[in-house]
Amino acid sequence: MSRKQLLVIVVVILVASIFSALLAYRYGLRHGRPTPSERAVAKVPDEIPCVDITAAGPLVGQPGCVTGRILRVYTSRNGNTFFDFCPDYRSCPFASVVFAEDRAKFGDLGALKGRSVELRGLVTEYQGRAEIIIRDQEQIRTAP
Repeated sequence: MSRKQLLVIVVVILVASIFSALLAYRYGLRHGRPTPSERAVAKVPDEIPCVDITAAGPLVGQPGCVTGRILRVYTSRNGNTFFDFCPDYRSCPFASVVFAEDRAKFGDLGALKGRSVELRGLVTEYQGRAEIIIRDQEQIRTAP
């Protein structure tokens, strides 16, 4: 085998490896695969007390329970469903979303409009406010 042939084989293998790694990375991002830590905290123990949406900020980065009245349920063009807890969602201290790929796990989310709910899960920060991403039905409960 000549040096030129060996070089071509090495280049082809490198290109194929890089391409397959990029595809795997892109596939994982597109389908919103939860990280193991997100899956682990999707079920927050009942012993963790719920806090009002205005007090959710300090919970960022840890599992928690947030309670509030859903004023509006909005589904975007790409299928993500947002729960609005304030008249103006842009100034609200808390947000919650059900991504399109998880939407099939739920029934009529619009029926939650006007209800007080408890949302359990990992409290993250998105655009400067606390947020819980809802991936499972068990994360949503009607508040007493």
